Amino acid sequence: MPTVVIIPVKSFRSGMGRLADAIAQEQRADLGRALATRVAETVETSGLLPMFVTGDPDVAGWAASLGFPSIPDSGEGLNAAAAAGADWAMHSRSRWLVVHSDLPMLGVDDLTALEEPSQQGMDVIAPSADGGTSAIGSEHQIEFAFGPGSFHKHMARLRAPRVIATTGLLHDIDHPPDLESALNHPLGRWLGEVIG
Repeated sequence: MPTVVIIPVKSFRSGMGRLADAIAQEQRADLGRALATRVAETVETSGLLPMFVTGDPDVAGWAASLGFPSIPDSGEGLNAAAAAGADWAMHSRSRWLVVHSDLPMLGVDDLTALEEPSQQGMDVIAPSADGGTSAIGSEHQIEFAFGPGSFHKHMARLRAPRVIATTGLLHDIDHPPDLESALNHPLGRWLGEVIG
């Protein structure tokens, strides 16, 4: 089976709340949906299996309408959602990667950079520019530690991981300056069509 790429999505309606000072709620929902679509399609183009983890029926229905599978989120937070996805992959005898849905510049090359060492049995991790974790993968279960400073916390829980730092993985969208930066980058200008 292909590597399972776990994409946790809590909700489009209430997501991306830290952008509330920059764009309206409807725009944030549209942005979250567009980002998740682009990430999933990039994963699929890479020959990997996108798997959403969500507790929101609207997100699950949207994923199904695009042909993407999903599994339930227990509602206990991002770490629990990632763990549920990793468990599902391992029970399916697959390698797993957790990749966040807020990566506007993610490309096939970024996923290939993660997948190649993973196929060799290595743990992999990609930092975000603010010290978080944009992607993480292994063949075994780990205790996830998403949140501020998660990159270093995750590094301590992996087995000699390969660190992958690329533009597509470093640049996530958490705060208004992240969105502005993406809009001004050639790989992120497509976002302007989403938020108007």
